[in-house]
Amino acid sequence: MNDPEFLAAMQACGAVQFGAFTLASGKTSDYYVDIKRVTRPELLREIARRMAPHVRGYDRIAGVELGAVPIAVAVALETGLPFLIVRKEPKEHGTKRAHEGELRVGDRVVFVEDVVTTAGTLQRAVEGLRAAGAVVDRAVAVVDREEGGADHLAAAGVQLLSLLRARDLRTVGPTSK
Repeated sequence: MNDPEFLAAMQACGAVQFGAFTLASGKTSDYYVDIKRVTRPELLREIARRMAPHVRGYDRIAGVELGAVPIAVAVALETGLPFLIVRKEPKEHGTKRAHEGELRVGDRVVFVEDVVTTAGTLQRAVEGLRAAGAVVDRAVAVVDREEGGADHLAAAGVQLLSLLRARDLRTVGPTSK
């Protein structure tokens, strides 16, 4: 699948939409990215295939609940690397864990993410795994909205790579269905 086909498939499943949207930050946007709409195995496999080269050399893949979990699973299946699920908030019952999956002190962990805007949630997740002994210096996102997330992560010692950027989405623009 080439880049234009990838973008078209993302738009066809509703993962990329154009219109007037209010984001979680309260900002307005002329496009919305919802990677949770990627439920077709072939498209999830394509995301994993595109992310796989960027996770080589790491011990584990991590994804923050909810949106990054299917991506982490797909990349784990593509690469054979184990994955971690990082909670936004630790469980309040049972084990009260902040993450699920095996993590050893010194493990090199790469985060996968659906969409990065300012990277606040991702930064908190990185710090949580670092506090648990992980070495984290890279994150790979499906989409970087180019709204400061890469700079915030860089300031925290994390390189952000992305499959698509806001400028790529704007080249596609709205289409009629």
